[in-house]
Amino acid sequence: MGHLRAGRLAADIGGTFTDIALECGPRRITAKVLTTPLEPERGVVQGILEVLKNAALSPAEIEVFVHGTTLATNALIERKGATTALVTTEGFRDVIEIGRESRFDQYDINLVKPQPLVPRSLRVTVPERLAVDGSVVVPLDLRRLEDHVRAFRAANVTSIAVGLLHSYVNSSHEEQVGERLQQLMPDAYVSLSSKVCPEVREYERLMTTCANAYVQPQIASYLQRLRAELDRMGLSAPMVLMTSGGGLTTLENACELPIRLVESGPAGGAILASHVGSESGERSLLSFDMGGTTAKICIIDNSEPLKSRSFEVARSKRFMKGSGMPIRIPVIEMVEIGAGGGSIARVDTLGRIQVGPESATSEPGPACYGRGGNHATVTDADLVLGKIDPQHFAGGSINLRADASHDAIASHLTAASSDIEMGAFGICEVVEENMANASRVHAIERGKDVRARTMVAFGGAAPLHAARLAEKLGIRRVIVPRSAGVGSAVGFLRAPLSYEVVRSLFVKIPRLDVATANRQFDDMVDEAAAVVRAAKPDAPLEVRRSVFLRYSGQGHEIDVALPDRALVDSDRDAITKAFTQAYQALYKRTISQADIEALSWAVTVTAVEDRSAQAIPFIGADVEAEPLRQSRLFDGRLGKFIDSPVYWRDAIGVNQAIVGPAVIAEDETSTVVTSSFVASIDPAGSIILDAKH
Repeated sequence: MGHLRAGRLAADIGGTFTDIALECGPRRITAKVLTTPLEPERGVVQGILEVLKNAALSPAEIEVFVHGTTLATNALIERKGATTALVTTEGFRDVIEIGRESRFDQYDINLVKPQPLVPRSLRVTVPERLAVDGSVVVPLDLRRLEDHVRAFRAANVTSIAVGLLHSYVNSSHEEQVGERLQQLMPDAYVSLSSKVCPEVREYERLMTTCANAYVQPQIASYLQRLRAELDRMGLSAPMVLMTSGGGLTTLENACELPIRLVESGPAGGAILASHVGSESGERSLLSFDMGGTTAKICIIDNSEPLKSRSFEVARSKRFMKGSGMPIRIPVIEMVEIGAGGGSIARVDTLGRIQVGPESATSEPGPACYGRGGNHATVTDADLVLGKIDPQHFAGGSINLRADASHDAIASHLTAASSDIEMGAFGICEVVEENMANASRVHAIERGKDVRARTMVAFGGAAPLHAARLAEKLGIRRVIVPRSAGVGSAVGFLRAPLSYEVVRSLFVKIPRLDVATANRQFDDMVDEAAAVVRAAKPDAPLEVRRSVFLRYSGQGHEIDVALPDRALVDSDRDAITKAFTQAYQALYKRTISQADIEALSWAVTVTAVEDRSAQAIPFIGADVEAEPLRQSRLFDGRLGKFIDSPVYWRDAIGVNQAIVGPAVIAEDETSTVVTSSFVASIDPAGSIILDAKH
């Protein structure tokens, strides 16, 4: 047994697998178990018990438990959330349906707009009106609420979103509505826009609040059940949740604002990639995370992932901006496509292979799992092409059936090819080209050159496809970190305990009242610090402040950093200069005759921790490894099968070069080294793939 409170534990629930990572002193123990979608906590507990047993630790010896999940994302995409109502200002009932009054595809005559999460019959109004400065124009009348509540009960509403006009300036009317709803419907969840998203732009604010209300009953119930299960097994350590912005928050905050968990799993992966880049001295990275259901691409510069204030979920058209639901929360910016190991392949009416976004998930899973699935998936294609070691898949917990993969491909892709192996190659080529195209578009839209970057590949499926994807993108170096198969869970253990608060305060910078801005900043710092202190009371805090600026009349803002202190009058000139420099860098021009105006202000409070003590040392093998066996591996660039050696990752010597084509196997995944690359192990224990020429 180890010392009391010796281990740090993380769990990431994906669409197919639940990944567990435990770090205890110099050791890291990991596990992959199939996700249990009806009761997700069962899969988490199963994985925790497995790693605790392998580490010879008791639940009481866990110091902290970090958790991330795709449950909120899936509830929004699959429309499996709560029956939700919306209370808004009289005259604004249809804001979430009207949207921005634009068509995301001008030339599609059959365009289908995203359906609002709240049907019109459950969108109701109350008499009230605030001016843009928060002053009362029409007093709030709560009498109509009682009639609305009767209708809510008849429709079995369990969650209510409240979004009143200009409540980001003055939240008093929303708070009164919320208090009255809790009195009339004490069992219902109530989400206030002044808490969820206290920012301008009515459409985005109401959509974000409705989304929070839509997923809150499911996510809060799940998190509370999981906390109860952990307590029952004697794991009393604090439970903190990964947020979409790359920080950690408390269980209580996550239950109140579950919308902040929407991209928590992918965010953990981006944190891992940043950490790997810092270890290896690589400053320009392309993070590639491919699991069982989706693939995520993220750009990282100087160890910092690109971040955004908003994103879209559940797009009706892939890559088409405006075709999804806008969610306005702090988020690590990435592109996500339905391309994972479980993505289903089919032949369309033109005889072309199409892959995803539908997934076989964990139930029944790919055909080769032998759990009743009969669709051909990417994992089936990988198995047929010799990329997967069937004996060590998911740590040997699943015995893969190659015959079932052959049958599924023969049944569903015969129209594309009578050759099963070429059909499997077609599946992989299509999914890899989809990922390459998504990467190019994502980079070009942000003015980045993807070819000049080093790829960091992790997730159960990414190391299988990373080398071929790098060939397509012209990338010459790929890093596969240790424990890549559970990369997001490992990333959770590297994430800072931090919380971000954003509030709108519209003002022209030449007329900025610094006293008003400082009062708002003080309130924001107190709010963010309270969340961080709840999880770690004694840690020193670091505060970052910024403001979102634009030229008067523009529709988009630039994030400009501010000093961590109270503003003074002379800061108006400093803010103007910083914005002008940032605008010049982005657009190669400035607009000297236009006023500069601030729209929103942001604060991030972070608990400062010594991360060096959490590093897991790597001790490599001191002799060259011999191949475990030979595999008949299909090389995409050469277009043929080649007898290739299979090595066990932990046995590879620190100075050994593995010339592709080859396969490097481990418990959670396998790394395919194509004929274009040579593999080696670096001092941190990562697999490095370097282009031969």
